[in-house]
Amino acid sequence: MRCAMVCARHAVVVTHSRLRESGTVVSEAVDRLRNVGFEVSIIDNVEAPQFGGVTHKVDEDTEIVVVLGGDGTILRAAELVHCTQVPIFGVNMGHVGFLAEFESFQMSEAIRRVADHDYSIDERMIAHVDVWLPGAHEPLQDWALNDITLERADRGKMVELSVRVDDVEMSSFGCDGVIVSTPTGSTAYAFSAGGPIMWPNVKALQLVPLAAHALFARPLIIGAGSTFTLDILDDSSSEGWICCDGRRQCALPKGTRVEVRESKSTLRLARLSGVPFTNRLVTKFDLPVVGWREHARNGGSSAQRTRARGAADTAAVPSSGEQGVDHA
Repeated sequence: MRCAMVCARHAVVVTHSRLRESGTVVSEAVDRLRNVGFEVSIIDNVEAPQFGGVTHKVDEDTEIVVVLGGDGTILRAAELVHCTQVPIFGVNMGHVGFLAEFESFQMSEAIRRVADHDYSIDERMIAHVDVWLPGAHEPLQDWALNDITLERADRGKMVELSVRVDDVEMSSFGCDGVIVSTPTGSTAYAFSAGGPIMWPNVKALQLVPLAAHALFARPLIIGAGSTFTLDILDDSSSEGWICCDGRRQCALPKGTRVEVRESKSTLRLARLSGVPFTNRLVTKFDLPVVGWREHARNGGSSAQRTRARGAADTAAVPSSGEQGVDHA
């Protein structure tokens, strides 16, 4: 009995109820984890906590959190391991799955390697946010793995913002809002809004204005030691609204100050392959690595390009003997 207690390994499977009810993939993953020696618990409905509130955490003896879903499910799972050392391992069941390590058809191989500790840890930067409401003596505190959005509360008006970096005034403008993104979130909402992609090993934050009423409102990138300060001006046409990772939200009255900087905590992602982020970027975005001019010169066809892309993607899938390498 003593040995069984000492040797027990605990895994948490995070998914969503729709996936659990629509097929057998969740039950198959749980059975495989149990067959390789894990005690398994399942969480399929992680409710969004209040902004600045205390989030539920996995038990301290949890060895790993296995996420079955897309990037949105991984963001929900991140709340369960925030400020812990428990790593997340993602199996993509969604559309893009930038944060997921394996695809669903690789489930058996993935679980075998998790059981063998055949993975490395990729530590992802997290953003910390302090929200100073008017007259408050202490800020509301929250965090984001992907991004923090500050938007207008009134859809028919603009929110007037002042932007500072390290307490130096940079700009002020009316806008639909701004996005402050981590490198991990640079391929998400910030990218859709025209921001640049940052490689995950870059220690930086970026700010992307949304429909700013200004001639020179361009994305800003600051180092991890710097701080963005956003003030909702007293004469703003609209009050504000803040949201972290699309989940934890809060209304912001005029006169609110928002400060965003690098968090002391990181998120630990389990990596099983040595595929660089660049390969993932090309594959997930289906980037045209052969331009139309080069294609015309080479006389190739679209079918040839498709076959070449498929061969490259296959080569990027880790084999059963490949060791996990810590690439960002």
